[in-house]
Amino acid sequence: MKKADETLIDTNEAAERLGVSRRHAWWLVRDGKLPAQKVGRTYVIKASDLKLVENRPGPGRPAGAKSAVKKKGTTSTNESEVE
Repeated sequence: MKKADETLIDTNEAAERLGVSRRHAWWLVRDGKLPAQKVGRTYVIKASDLKLVENRPGPGRPAGAKSAVKKKGTTSTNESEVE
């Protein structure tokens, strides 16, 4: 028996509510991070399941992370320390 508050939405609506692209919402479903059922050619998601992915880190590299790639022409020592 279904609960009355289990509203089903498609990936477009899920993306809109999460503030992400439709493709990103689809990837969340594909990767198993957002449970969904395929109905015909469309995935449907319980609106209550959106809370499973709402508080995830934003896209891109974490704040404060530094690249391991050096810029061309730089050295690993501080030139002001070299006598």
